Amino acid sequence: MTKLTDAEVTKRLSSIPGWTLANGKLHRDFKFENFVQAFSFMTSVALVAEKADHHPEWFNVYNQVKVDLATHDAGGITDNDFALAEAMSKLASR
Repeated sequence: MTKLTDAEVTKRLSSIPGWTLANGKLHRDFKFENFVQAFSFMTSVALVAEKADHHPEWFNVYNQVKVDLATHDAGGITDNDFALAEAMSKLASR
């Protein structure tokens, strides 16, 4: 997997609303109505992430899930991170 250039990341960031660039990673804070919805989201993402063998850095407290995406082996953001961000956004909007 190849690390995307800063210009590529900036250009593609506009295609995933709600996501920002923070500390060299794709970042988003998701907020749900309650813990069950947040945990359900995380479970759904876990299945997608495991299938893709690409796992998020995330933190959950009650109804909030904070996510950072980067590909450690590539030393930055890759196509895999954008694919997982898009999948997470779709799952959150269900």
